[in-house]
Amino acid sequence: MTVFRFSLSLASVCTVLLASSFTWATAEPTPLAACHVPVATPLSLETALRLALENNPELRAARGRGDAASGRATQAKAWTNPELEIVADDWPLRGSRGFSDAKRTIGISQTVPFRGKKSLDERMGGMGVKRSAAEFALRRSQLIQEVKADFFRVLALEKMATIFSQRIAATESGATTTRKRVEAGASAYQEQLRAEVQLEQARTEWSDCENELTAARQNLATQLGRTDLNDTKLIGTLAETPDNNLMSGTADERLARHPSLNAVQTNLDHAELGRRRARLEPYPDVKIGVAAGQIGETGQSIGQLSLSLPLPILDQNKGARQEARANVNIASAELHAVRLQLQRDWANTVQRYRTVSGQVIKYREHILPKAEEALLLVQTGFEQGKLPLIDLIDTQRTTSEVQLAYWKKLLEMNITQAELESLVTMSGPPDNDNNQAAPRPITSTHP
Repeated sequence: MTVFRFSLSLASVCTVLLASSFTWATAEPTPLAACHVPVATPLSLETALRLALENNPELRAARGRGDAASGRATQAKAWTNPELEIVADDWPLRGSRGFSDAKRTIGISQTVPFRGKKSLDERMGGMGVKRSAAEFALRRSQLIQEVKADFFRVLALEKMATIFSQRIAATESGATTTRKRVEAGASAYQEQLRAEVQLEQARTEWSDCENELTAARQNLATQLGRTDLNDTKLIGTLAETPDNNLMSGTADERLARHPSLNAVQTNLDHAELGRRRARLEPYPDVKIGVAAGQIGETGQSIGQLSLSLPLPILDQNKGARQEARANVNIASAELHAVRLQLQRDWANTVQRYRTVSGQVIKYREHILPKAEEALLLVQTGFEQGKLPLIDLIDTQRTTSEVQLAYWKKLLEMNITQAELESLVTMSGPPDNDNNQAAPRPITSTHP
């Protein structure tokens, strides 16, 4: 007696049948709509942020990971496909009419998960979506901070390049005058050498600043996902006064909804569900089958009901349960570590912001006015013939160095402010750009 049993997935049978009649085509993915900004259009901070949120490849990848997590969550709700079973049983090989003498049945079987498994799978899928959303919000917040920092760096370097150009012009004029006075015998040759050395130094420093400005522009264009905007003019100013609201409150209050905290908290919740799911895994899923057919010899109609389940004797899922418990401990430790890291970052950033804000005020209210007053006095003394030209050149250089130091501190304050804004940002809808406010622009009154 020979038994022939064919067990096929119902989806596989349908696919085979359909494939014989249809040819499937793969649809091309629809590209994201880009924000079109002409190269010649001046770029504001608001426009730069909008461009980055739409075109930055890393953010687009994070958005794609969120879509993938949503797909996994949808798939977690689905049951396995039923199986189509065609059975030829009790088929006599000799002294018979062949296949017509066999007992023939056709039916469907379905695996029914153990109670609670499917609901945990669905909840874990939902946690995966939440985790991806938190990771997307974190990357979005980081991108906004980076774009702001690069935007401010370009603005500051442009101003610093202008200061270097003015220094070159003043030093070049002074070196020419000194050379003429030396040739006329009115000044010593070492004064000419000192003036020429300062001129070469000014040119070298200007070249370094230009190179740094070019790199900053390229970094900004990369963050925007628009390398064609390398040379686009920026419009805007750096904030000259600190935002005291950013330093108010406690770390726990300001960081309670930080995206990184949301991400690790969701990861812990996912690990807890995974631990519960691992505990249920040894409990077997039941496979139920229903079939109908005929007995070959008599042609009598028959029905058949089958029930099968695996016996958890050899594999009780101990290793997976141990791994799930370890994942919970890992996620809990990561949550604690991220909370401590955020508190440390908050304290350090607030302290840096206070310090550099005070330095900016000191430069603006005390150091810059004194440098400008000293330059005015030396210019007056030189015009009256009381001071040599080299003293004027030295004072001009000192004044430009003070101006450069002021803009460096101003840039540091704005970058630190962007870091603080990123730390205290509340996680909101992915496309709500109003959650990230640009620094209040204040026109500089100093060179």
